[in-house]
Amino acid sequence: MGFALTLVGFQKLIEPYQNFLYAVQSYELFGPSLEQVIARVMPWCEVFLGVFLVLGLWLNWILRAYVVLFATFVIVVSQAMLRGLPIENCGCFGESLSFSLPTMLIADCLLLVVAVILLYRIHQTRVYSLDKYFLEK
Repeated sequence: MGFALTLVGFQKLIEPYQNFLYAVQSYELFGPSLEQVIARVMPWCEVFLGVFLVLGLWLNWILRAYVVLFATFVIVVSQAMLRGLPIENCGCFGESLSFSLPTMLIADCLLLVVAVILLYRIHQTRVYSLDKYFLEK
């Protein structure tokens, strides 16, 4: 989960930000200035969260951020589907992959459930993390 999010964020960072901006604009939720901020900041957030999840640092906070992130994705994709917006590419993977909204809704729901389970079982999750070493000292 963390590695995939890191790659997705990195993919968006190496492409022109206008590509992701176009995807954000297609959801018709935000004003132009907020769309600009989202297009520029979201890839960095994805990379940051992904790296920290892979390393297992600050797991409690990172998993909470994942829950918020994927819950937001579920809401955004759901509203686009309910409104019948003609979005062919969700924009989640930059220009490298293209998935339909129903496919991404299922994936985002599954990732949300995984994040909630990992957060709920944080003590078991920390067994394989760097947090384990820092919390024991």
